[in-house]
Amino acid sequence: MTASPPCSPTFSPTSPEAASAGPRVRPLAPDMATVEALAALLVATVAGGGSVGFMHPLASEAARRFWEGALAAAGRGERTVLGAFVGEELAATVTLVTGLPENQPHRAEIAKMMTAPAHRGRGLASALLVEAERRAVAQGRSLLVLDTAEEGGASRLYERHGFVHGGTIPDYALKPQGGLTATRLYWKRIGGGGA
Repeated sequence: MTASPPCSPTFSPTSPEAASAGPRVRPLAPDMATVEALAALLVATVAGGGSVGFMHPLASEAARRFWEGALAAAGRGERTVLGAFVGEELAATVTLVTGLPENQPHRAEIAKMMTAPAHRGRGLASALLVEAERRAVAQGRSLLVLDTAEEGGASRLYERHGFVHGGTIPDYALKPQGGLTATRLYWKRIGGGGA
């Protein structure tokens, strides 16, 4: 990962002045404050019904272990974990997965899109998608793929950013509080788009 300016990521409300400055998007470093902020965001997302691969209640320690592993993978160049900051607060995150099998060097995956409930609807997820796509193109990728839960997922966000719905898989995963949900698959050609 590239070096980033010092920032004290926290998961707490921000002042209106900080919010009006707009989000800063940058790769996240594997320091303890970042892991704690990401873990708090993950626990809150799951508690709110976000389908990101975990069940409710999610223990803080399990969330920390997940992010320690994800940030270690980023350090190996297998992914980039991006954060969107409002003031000094880590308010949203997304992961660009590039460590794929050798027959798929042309694509990347968008994963773990999460925005703190207090910051939804403010363009943070859009800013993260734009930066993830920019980074994928810079790495020579021509295809982005992702999946999102049919119930409570972010389909409208992805469609606004040019992702094409490729199909729906019924009963794909459990919702955080139980019960099955379908998953919608999306793709998008980027950076010239040829395979």
